[in-house]
Amino acid sequence: MEETAARRKRINRLKKMILGTAAMAILIPLVICIVLGVRVAQLSGEVQDLEALLEEERNKTEEITGVFSTAYVEESPREPETEVLSKEEEEPEVKEYEKEIYLTFDDGPSSNTDAILDILKAYDVKATFFVVGKTDEKSKAAYQRIVAEGHTLGMHSYSHKYDEIYQSKESFIEDLTALQEYLYEVTGVWSRYYRFPGGSSNTVSRVDMQELALWLSENDISYYDWNMASGDAVSGQISKDTIVSNCLNGLDSQSRCMILMHDAAEKNTTVEALPEIITQIRLRGDSCFLPITDETKPIQHLKVQESNKQ
Repeated sequence: MEETAARRKRINRLKKMILGTAAMAILIPLVICIVLGVRVAQLSGEVQDLEALLEEERNKTEEITGVFSTAYVEESPREPETEVLSKEEEEPEVKEYEKEIYLTFDDGPSSNTDAILDILKAYDVKATFFVVGKTDEKSKAAYQRIVAEGHTLGMHSYSHKYDEIYQSKESFIEDLTALQEYLYEVTGVWSRYYRFPGGSSNTVSRVDMQELALWLSENDISYYDWNMASGDAVSGQISKDTIVSNCLNGLDSQSRCMILMHDAAEKNTTVEALPEIITQIRLRGDSCFLPITDETKPIQHLKVQESNKQ
C-alpha cells in the first residue's frame, strides 16, 4: 500500500512538471510578443514624431532659402530658369578647324579590314568605306563592324568589274541595286553614298557618265570622288613612306581633303602607313577627321550638267 501511494505521488509530481513546462512554453512566447508589440508601437510613435519634426524643419528651410523639397523629376516644382546653365556650361567651346579630313577606303572588305578598323578605333578616327559585294561570313562581319563602330558604309559597285558595270545604264543600275539591297540585308543600313569604280572621270565607261551621275541624283544617292590620293592604287607594292608623303603633301592646298586609299589584301603598306598619317595630320592642329554624312559636300570630278536635269 505504501509503495502504491508513493508511486501516485511521483506520478502527480511528474504531471505537475509537465503541465508547468507546457504552460511556460505557451506563456513565455506570448509575453515576448506582447512586449515586442508594445515596443513596436512605441517606436512607431517615435518615428511619426521624427517625421513631423523633419517636415517642420524642411518647411522652415524652404521659407528661409527658397530651396524646394525633393520630388520625382517629372513632378519637380522647380521653375525652368533655375535649371538654366550659364552660357559657358550650356555651350562648351568647340574648336574650329581649318581642314576637314576624310579618309576613304575602296574595294573592301579584305583580310586587312580588321587591321584598318583596329587602327581607326585606337586613334578614335571615323572613316568611310566604299565596299564591294562579298558574301563570305568574314566579309559580312566586316560590314557589320564598320557600321557598329560608327564609320560610313558607302558603295563601290557589287562586282567591281568595269566591263560589266559600264556596259549599259541598265547594267550599272542592276549592279548598284544588288549591292545596296545586299548591304541592307546584312547591316540594316540603306547606303546612299557611292564611288564610281575608276571615279566619275573614268574613260572606260561605255555609258555617258553624265547620265549615270544624273540617275544617282534622281535616286537620292550622292557620289564622291577624291582630291588627294595615297598612291596605293598601283598594282605593285608602294612603300609606306611614299603613301604617308602622298597623304600629307596636298594638305596645304585643300580645306576639304578627300583622301583615296584602298582596303585590299595586297595593300599591307597602306595599313602600315595609316597610324603615321593620322598622327602627322593631328600634329598640325588645324584638322579634324570626319566620316562622310548627308552634310558632307561632295568632291566630284564630274558635275551633273543642269541641262541634263530638265
